[in-house]
Amino acid sequence: MSPAPLRLASLLLLAAIPSLAEARPIAPDPAGASDDGTEESTRDFALPYIQCVPYARKVSGIQLYGDAHTWWDQAAGRYARGTRPKVGAVIAFRPYGAMRLGHVAAVSRVIDSRTVLLRHANWSPIDGRRGQMEDNVRAVDVSPDNDWSEVRVWYAPLGGLGTTHWPVEGFIYNQKPLRNERLAVLASADAPKATYTSRIGPDFLKGIVPEPSRTATRRTLAARVTVKAEAKPHEEDRTLTVSPSLARDPIGRIIASRVR
Repeated sequence: MSPAPLRLASLLLLAAIPSLAEARPIAPDPAGASDDGTEESTRDFALPYIQCVPYARKVSGIQLYGDAHTWWDQAAGRYARGTRPKVGAVIAFRPYGAMRLGHVAAVSRVIDSRTVLLRHANWSPIDGRRGQMEDNVRAVDVSPDNDWSEVRVWYAPLGGLGTTHWPVEGFIYNQKPLRNERLAVLASADAPKATYTSRIGPDFLKGIVPEPSRTATRRTLAARVTVKAEAKPHEEDRTLTVSPSLARDPIGRIIASRVR
């Protein structure tokens, strides 16, 4: 091949590289809720898309870090929590299905007791790409008791609410917890177990007379019966040893009867 066609082929290849890079799809994160506490300004540029955790932290002002499913427990004792939506609160989703790390979103508006608008990131794929921000999208409470334990959320590809009933921990409010909640958290913390001290001393058997065994009791009773049984012949012997002359004499018989 001559140098001219070779240079032309090289130029065409270089021109195609940017378009190939743009066409390469970004691998989606099935969890989409990871956060290692890195500064948002650095992390947002480092990631190929925005995750829900730094976005929820930014729009709500709630300073919690780590994966989304850890936010609810982290908030205990630091932020107020509840089951009613408020503007600025963060709704904490439990892990469910492919959403292994949970999800967090900020409440932007309360419509009624069962409907709110959310601001969150990395929920709906938009234009075929994940990691997109969505503001003022609808979420509806579908729990039987209207306690916001299950919700359906707007899903862009469907143009409406998704069909999944997502389990929810509750709402984290950007305010200090009430005194009762703080006390409950302290009470539930693991306390050191007290050392058990027995009230029974080493001399607890002192003064207790052991109960005699049945064998010893039987032997004692048998001995008493033997003594009484042997006593009668002795009395008879005493009676029979009276002088024969007294037995024949009337007075002797009286004396003998007295001796008996």
